[in-house]
Amino acid sequence: MKALVLTEYNQFDLQDLPKPGIRPNEVLVRVQAVGICGSDVHGMDGSSGRRIPPIVMGHEASGIIAEVGSDVRDWSVGDRVTFDSTVYALDDWYSRRGHYNLSDGREVVGVSTPDFKRQGAFAEYVSVPQHILYAIPDNVTFTQAALVEPVAVALHALSLTPIQINDSAVVVGAGMIGLFIIQALKLAGCTTIIAIDLDDDRLALAQTLGATHAINARSGEVARQVQALTHGRGADVSFEVVGAGPTVETAIECVRKGATVTLVGNLAPTVEIPLQAVVTRQLRLQGSCAINGEYEAALALISSGKINVEAILSAEVPLEEGADWFKRLYAKEKGLIKVVLKP
Repeated sequence: MKALVLTEYNQFDLQDLPKPGIRPNEVLVRVQAVGICGSDVHGMDGSSGRRIPPIVMGHEASGIIAEVGSDVRDWSVGDRVTFDSTVYALDDWYSRRGHYNLSDGREVVGVSTPDFKRQGAFAEYVSVPQHILYAIPDNVTFTQAALVEPVAVALHALSLTPIQINDSAVVVGAGMIGLFIIQALKLAGCTTIIAIDLDDDRLALAQTLGATHAINARSGEVARQVQALTHGRGADVSFEVVGAGPTVETAIECVRKGATVTLVGNLAPTVEIPLQAVVTRQLRLQGSCAINGEYEAALALISSGKINVEAILSAEVPLEEGADWFKRLYAKEKGLIKVVLKP
């Protein structure tokens, strides 16, 4: 099969690899669409430490079942499917308590670390266990289904965050996940949704998708601007969707006393926080890790049109062109948000 392989940092080669084998509880999926995630782009240069070459990356994918293992039930060759990015054991202590995203020994499709390596979907085929599969609704395309994973990440962040009708929310980072969080906040009943970013085009798109206000972080005194929009108090909740020190600080500065700050971005391994501000304002800081059962909701919202995934789609291109599009994304080419590869 053809596969786009990260052979060394910043170097991709299109290679012919053996088709993956499957275990009794796994299926082989013929990939029809796979998105390039921001974590893949950051992983290709080694900065994240989670894409150790050689590795076939890619965890946002959809396709058609080509083979089923001997123990597979309720799935058949020809089924249209997508799948969770997290591979976990069903009998893990955390999985049994409803937190499979935190399970010990969890692996992520298309990721390699010192602890594990699991080949991903930048290829014609990928193998996954049956218990992470989801059926694609008839009216959802393969490209739309390849974007379910980031939608589910956004929904998981909201599921952890105490939100009430008429709340105000700040979203720091209007990239793909941030834009999905904005749409979900609108569905959740937030009436003031403030997007913060450095890119005016992304801020304009954020307002198209549900943000009531947009603030360019370069405009200065961002927290004061947020307070002016929230009765002088600050937002009830905020979401940091970048993963860097300055944006984490912004997310903290922009909320009211007693608020919750949900950290979704995962770029920098460590950041500094204004400890006294967190303590004296009694803020709750929490991380949001991956997905924990939100796939069905994400698929339903896409199917119903309540979540617009195509608004962030920049290009659909053949797998063979993947290396060039990685370079364009890495260079932060203006206007590019999401690129989907077609093996």
